Amino acid sequence: MNIKVVAFDADDTLWVNEPYFRQSEERFCALLGEYASLHELERELLKIEIDNLALYGYGIKGFMLSMIETAMKVSGNTVSTEVIGQIIDLGKQMLNQPIELLEGVEHVLEQLKGKYRLVVATKGDLLDQERKLRKSGLIHHFHHIEVMSEKDDANYLKLIKHLDIKPDELLMIGNSLKSDVLPVLNIGGYAVHVPYHITWAHEQIEDKIDNERFKSAESITEVLELL
Repeated sequence: MNIKVVAFDADDTLWVNEPYFRQSEERFCALLGEYASLHELERELLKIEIDNLALYGYGIKGFMLSMIETAMKVSGNTVSTEVIGQIIDLGKQMLNQPIELLEGVEHVLEQLKGKYRLVVATKGDLLDQERKLRKSGLIHHFHHIEVMSEKDDANYLKLIKHLDIKPDELLMIGNSLKSDVLPVLNIGGYAVHVPYHITWAHEQIEDKIDNERFKSAESITEVLELL
């Protein structure tokens, strides 16, 4: 490998994220329990979230709007303004969560800094991701921050063009096979999958990846052994 740039996903790769969505979803379902079963609420919320991605993109604000839309739909537009207010509060609580770094992240960044250009390549709400980076205390490690509307081949190609590197000079590290691995392999880059114990259903894939430029690691610290 002739790696020049090591890119890191942010949510559930550098810090905790998905558990906060799950906690808010559980509270949301409890609020709407009189209108539908837990399974029905989870299924409807996921469907509306995915349908809304083209409008709102990824992130907490879109999730909050999708919860409100779901509440209105399952209640036949009879849900109270009090419940709507509680759903908004759930979103605000998520936005104000402290940043909990995942184990080994700071050590890995310290070991790689100076040897490679380090970047963050993530998706979501720009304001929210910038806020989390500032609060994380990690921003000084990174040469560049890229917040994408979608992690697809085209946006990764834009990233390597901006960084003035060839595809095979990029190594991407992340917890999502769908977003952090497959598109990078598609354009000729290297990727390391570091799974997180919770993965959003929309990010899950069943395909087995067989590619010489792909590696899997149980923890982020194992990346140091692969470079």
